[in-house]
Amino acid sequence: MKKTPLILPLLALISLLSGCAISQNVTPVDSTTSISKIFVLENEKVHMDGLIDELVGQISDMGFESEKYQGDRPESATNYLTYTANWQWDLAMYLTYFKATLYEDEKVLGEVEYDARKGSGNMGKFGKTADKVRPLLVELLEKVDRGTPPPALGNE
Repeated sequence: MKKTPLILPLLALISLLSGCAISQNVTPVDSTTSISKIFVLENEKVHMDGLIDELVGQISDMGFESEKYQGDRPESATNYLTYTANWQWDLAMYLTYFKATLYEDEKVLGEVEYDARKGSGNMGKFGKTADKVRPLLVELLEKVDRGTPPPALGNE
């Protein structure tokens, strides 16, 4: 019986794993930016129950007022977040792609991207969507001044 040199299986494994990257990119919002409320535009093309509520909840947990909306942007929505996301099946459903962009009127303030489309052999692709998105949103918003909410009416 002929023995296969160890180097060939090792090279095959390395080439297989080299295509198993998960990338995370964040362009954080500048530290001179002040935001008190972030509106989140519901993306009707994303068919994952609870994602919009998860995004709004995570933003609120970071100290911002947050509200979801559909259709036209409300007049008071100076700062708003848009997003897209996709999932795939590989033994279980997992987040393969997520991108969110934060705007001030029409100006992009920052954005995040999670991309596991080339992560086929990477077991780190599995896990809760919320746990994949949270660190990205934290990095996006960590330097932002939360602003001071307007005083309550009648307290003058």
